[in-house]
Amino acid sequence: MHTSLHWIDATILAVSILIAVIVGIYFSKKQKSTDAYFAASGNVPAWAVGMSMFATIISSVTFLAYPGAAYGGNWILLVQGLMVPIILVGLIGTIVPLYRKVIKLSTYEYFERRFGVFARFYSSVAFILENFSKMGAVLYLMGLAMAMFTGGMDINTIIILVGVVIIVLTYLGGMEAIIWMDVVQGFLLIGGGLITIIMLFCLTDGGPATIFSVAAEYDKIDFGPYTWDLTQTTFLVMVLNGMFYAVQKYGTDQSIVQRYLTARDDKSAKKASYLGVLMSVPAWALFMFVGTCLFVYYHINTGVLPEGIKDDAVFPFFIATEMPVGIIGLIVAALAAGAISSIDSSINCISACVVEDYYSRLRPNASDKSKLWVGKISVLVVGIGSILVALLYVSWGGQGVLGSLFGLYAIISAGIVGIFLLGLFSRRANWQGLYVGIACAILFTAYAVLTSTPFDMGNGQKELLIDLGNYNFTHSTYMLGVYSHLIVLIVGYVASLCFKTPLADKELTIYGYLEEKRKQKN
Repeated sequence: MHTSLHWIDATILAVSILIAVIVGIYFSKKQKSTDAYFAASGNVPAWAVGMSMFATIISSVTFLAYPGAAYGGNWILLVQGLMVPIILVGLIGTIVPLYRKVIKLSTYEYFERRFGVFARFYSSVAFILENFSKMGAVLYLMGLAMAMFTGGMDINTIIILVGVVIIVLTYLGGMEAIIWMDVVQGFLLIGGGLITIIMLFCLTDGGPATIFSVAAEYDKIDFGPYTWDLTQTTFLVMVLNGMFYAVQKYGTDQSIVQRYLTARDDKSAKKASYLGVLMSVPAWALFMFVGTCLFVYYHINTGVLPEGIKDDAVFPFFIATEMPVGIIGLIVAALAAGAISSIDSSINCISACVVEDYYSRLRPNASDKSKLWVGKISVLVVGIGSILVALLYVSWGGQGVLGSLFGLYAIISAGIVGIFLLGLFSRRANWQGLYVGIACAILFTAYAVLTSTPFDMGNGQKELLIDLGNYNFTHSTYMLGVYSHLIVLIVGYVASLCFKTPLADKELTIYGYLEEKRKQKN
């Protein structure tokens, strides 16, 4: 393995990171209002917005995790992604104009207008917690991988350096800089995957024909198992999880919904969303195929891999040992780009929530100038916080704290998609019924997490906090979100029937959109 980056590779990496700073400085002159800082003044072309959505979803976690998953198994993780276009093709036409019409900036303003202030804070806090854990994980995994290419450079130093660059880009350039940087980073990610596949085609004896033949022999390009078992990661489990994942990303996630507001009009916002959706699946498949190619390459080149190497370390090992000078720099730059494009968006969007969901409520008469100031301070605080979370992952060895934080997030955020679907499809649903549904979902999720997830007890041992024996939650963790959303949706609706309240305003539901479409046709 390379002990350090060649100066050419190091230069390519340094230039790619420096570009992010320059982009932030370039767009800093335009950041004179909250509309510009958080929504790019609604003046970004559809193709760029769509590319930004794509780059935000395809992070460096995808860059590392998908090849590792495909190398060690098959393509079953892609099933979740395949559900995104299937579910969203019909919903985007409703979701996009709904948000552009009823919210100013925060996604969770819709939740308040539909179900009251608690629903807004509940969903907003869930988004913030999710993204703090995600940002820390992305920085941590990126630092772990980059440490392999930089001569053993300290992972903490890598995390801090990249984190500071992300803060500078986000603080100075606002959402417009983020979007245009995402465009560059999106192409880097795609380019990195394509270059890797071309290299594997060339290095593997027999080329593409051998790769496809061996992959077919070992069922590597497969989406099974196809059993009805919900306790394992099966095709059915990933289909169900993917259905709710699609709605969660494009219907409740501030980092995506906020981009609807950056487009010039409803038509452009819809085009951007379709582009982001349709680009994501091929990109996920691309990195799955990287893992398949790696399996074939090392399968017919026995003895090349170090003994005991983990699946998710195979791709970084291949880059470090088989890629030529120059190409390594491009691949590592793509890895850094994945982290930057994911984290800068999360920082800006969390800051938007701070301004709209909290500061504007505490200071309803605050000037736009003071909101902008609070937004920029929030960027600094959130950015530093994400670095600290990543450093915490390092000190805990990654897995223990990751499992604990993800478990906590799962409990607190139970049923967010259920809230959105209940509000969108039922005028009869009310806040009283919803809160009953949320309470039930939280109780169920707490039970499921605490009886199925071993937590690090601080002595090197992992134990269940609650062990109910045969009554422990035994289904796949991918089903946890499915169940919590369904509980909110079903219990929330049934409970709503027990409270007499006026029907919700049509414009806050799908029925307002359908009525408007009928009027336009007539």
